[in-house]
Parts: sequence; C-alpha cells; structure tokens
Amino acid sequence: MADLKSLAKDSAIYGLSSIVGRFLNYLLVPLYTRVFAAEGGEYGVVTELYSYVALALVLLTFGMETTFFRFVNKSDEDSARVYNTVLTLVGGVCLLFVAAVALFLSPVCAAMGYAAHPDYVMVMAVCVAVDAFLCMPFAYLRYEKKALKFATLKLIAIGLNIALNLLCFVVLPRVVDGFAVRVGYVFYANLVSTLVTALLLCREVRGFRPTFSKALVRRMWAYAWPVLILGLAGILNQTADKIIFPHVVEGQEGKVQLGIYGACVKIAMIMAMITQAFRYAYEPFVFSRQNASDVRSDQARATKFFLIFTLLAFLTVTAYMDLLKYLIRADYWEGLRVVPIVMGAEILMGVYFNVAFWCKLTDRTLWNALFAFAGCAVLVAVNILGIPRYGYMACAWGGVAGYGTALLLSYFVGQRYYPVRYPLRSMAAYVLLAAFFFLLMALIPADWPLWVRLGANTLCLLAFAAHILYHDFPLERVPLLRKLRRR
Repeated sequence: MADLKSLAKDSAIYGLSSIVGRFLNYLLVPLYTRVFAAEGGEYGVVTELYSYVALALVLLTFGMETTFFRFVNKSDEDSARVYNTVLTLVGGVCLLFVAAVALFLSPVCAAMGYAAHPDYVMVMAVCVAVDAFLCMPFAYLRYEKKALKFATLKLIAIGLNIALNLLCFVVLPRVVDGFAVRVGYVFYANLVSTLVTALLLCREVRGFRPTFSKALVRRMWAYAWPVLILGLAGILNQTADKIIFPHVVEGQEGKVQLGIYGACVKIAMIMAMITQAFRYAYEPFVFSRQNASDVRSDQARATKFFLIFTLLAFLTVTAYMDLLKYLIRADYWEGLRVVPIVMGAEILMGVYFNVAFWCKLTDRTLWNALFAFAGCAVLVAVNILGIPRYGYMACAWGGVAGYGTALLLSYFVGQRYYPVRYPLRSMAAYVLLAAFFFLLMALIPADWPLWVRLGANTLCLLAFAAHILYHDFPLERVPLLRKLRRR
C-alpha cells in the first residue's frame, strides 16, 4: 500500500508539473502574437524552428530514456554503469550533432530557408543538443524517485524562459530608447534557460565517467530502436505539417500563413492538455489492473468517458471562441477556422492512444509504430497534395486524416489480438450529438450581439452536459448529492 501511495504522489507531481509547464508556455502565445504582426511572418519562424527542434529531440535521444529505465532496473546490471553508458551515448551523439551543424551551417541554413539568419539555426541546435543530453539526468531523477526536484527544475526553466521573454519583449522596449524587438530573442531566451537548467543538474552528472561497453550498447540498441521508431512516428504526426508548409508555400507568404496557423493551433492545444492529463492517470491505472478479469470492460468505459469529456471540451472552446480569440492579435483571427478541426484531430489522437493500448499490454509495440507511421504517411500526403490549393486548412484536415487512419488500423487489428467491446453505438451517438450542437453554434449569425451569441452557445453547451448527466453520469451517483437528497 505504501508503494501505491508513493506512486500516486509521484504521478501527481509529474503530471501537474507537465500540465502547468505546458500552460505557462501557452501563455507566451498572446505575447508573441501581440509583438509580431501576422504580415511580418516572425511567428511563422518560431513555429517552424520549434517543429524542427521537436523532431531533433527525438532523434538525439533515440529511445535511450526508456532504455535507461529498462536496463537500470535489471538485477544483473550495474546502475552506475548503465547511467554512464547512456550519458556517453547521448552526449556523444549530441556533440557530433552540434559539430555537424556548425561545420555545414551555411548549406543547412540554405536548405531550411534561413540563409540570412544562421544564428537562429545555430542557437537552436545548441539548445536541442543540451536538452537531449539533459533528458538523461532528468530520467535519473525519476529513477531516484526525486519527483519534487524533477518538477521544480522543469518549472524553474519554464519560469526563467518566460521572464526573459517578458524582459526582451515588454520591459526593455519601454525603458531603453531605440531597443529593437527581434524574433531571435525568442531563441536566445531559450538558450539561456536551457544552460541554467544544465547548471542546476550538475550534481546528477558530477560523477559521470565516459563508459562504452560494446556488449551493453548492442543490447541497449536492440531495445531502443523500436522505441525510436515509435517516437519518430509520433512526433512527425505533430510536426510534419509545420515543416512541410514553408517548403510548399515558399517565401514570405509561407512564413505569414504558417504563423497564423501556428498561433491558432495553440488555442486548440487546450485539448492536448486534457489528453495528456488523462494519459498520466490512464497508463498506471491499466497497467496496475492488466491481470484483472474486468480490465477490458474498464478500458471500454474509460475510452467512452474520455470521448465524452473531450467532446464537452470541444464544445466549450467552440462556444466561447468569441472570447478566446482575444488571446491572439486580430490579424491572426482569419486562421481561427482551423481550431475546431485541430481539436477534432486531438480527440482522435486521444482515442487512438486508448484503443492502441493493447500493443503495450501484449508486448506488440511494433504494431503501434506501424499504425503511427501509416497515419503519418496519410498526413504527409494530405499536406503535400492539399497545401498548394487549400493552404493551412489542408494541415488541419491532414491531422484528422492521419489520426483517423491510425485509430481505425489499431482498432481492427486490436480486435484480433486483444478484443475489447467498446460501446460504439453510444460513442457514435455522442459524436453525432456534439456535431449537431456545433452546427447550431456555427449557424448563429455573426451580426447578432455578442451576449446573444454567447447565451445561445451556452444553452447548447448546457444541453449537451444535461444529456451526459442524464444518460451516463446521474447526479445520484455523486456521494454528496446523494446524502443531501436523503435529508
């Protein structure tokens, strides 16, 4: 029981720090869109480079974080030797990466479209290399069950990054005459916060000794490469559209449109936060009950309730879009039409995560990678074929098509290897009901007074919530309300 309480406490700390961290980073979006006008394309630069960073981070860690946990907990392995080996491998790859970018900086920048700003590429290359290396000390903190230190350091880094952004984009322009605001400050602030985090993790790398055992490395790589494949597929599903877009729509217009798309997508990331919070609770729940007789029925119910509450969140964001749009500048508002589509893609991604969980429970993780890559291939195809004609709307629909493909494949293959009886009829009814209320909201004339539109949207939202309470979450089940009713 004590171990379970410790697990619950640590999970809560990791989960809260991650969600809070993402929310704090989310608050930079209003700042950037206030500082950078849409027609300047600066936010498109931020969106594109951070997409490359996310992809590079997966490549530079190449599955070693998960591999570290697998090998350090083996009874026949020396934990210090495993940790030193992982640090050596990841550190060596990161050093080679920075050296290669520095050596071929001009052609790399030309290929990415940043020949005029090689400093942007070089700074972010150093940032992602240091971040990749720091993933291992952070993993060591988790191994040592130092959840509080882990969360504290993560939040310090995010807080420092936000403070530096406020200094560069709010304080200095007001107190220093002639101070020019430049998009490069975004990347320099990131570099400083990353280096400070590295200093704070000195204790975790103080005893580091370069170690290379060919036999150990061979066994680690045999375990790590499927993890790398799955990670690549997952990150490409999230970033491929933003990497492809400026190569299909070239020049300044590509940066402008990508900036509009990237800013509006951030509003839809509310759904990603909900999905991540659910994942932190769902994974330990299912793994702890994987041998229980009713685990499959629990999975089916959990998937249904995940769908219900994400649809409720979808309608909530849609209902109050007239208020949420003020998070970004008015010249970005033309891209708000992608928000419902991207939220729909996020819902499909969350359901796919639930449905594909059978791969982890049956040790068939390669299937998961195949599903993710199939979805990624569909996403890339929709982007390449659709962007020239439909612009960033093709990016939004590409996510729906990609995650939808992965979801269907994982469901049909899963019913063969790990059949789960999902309440498909009930789930489909909720999807259709949410679509009905979404259409009602969309049909409300834009020239109606704001308070009338918000009131009508709120009625639609309350009607959907009432349906949930009546059919799947009766108020009598709430202990406090049941006691009050008895009185």
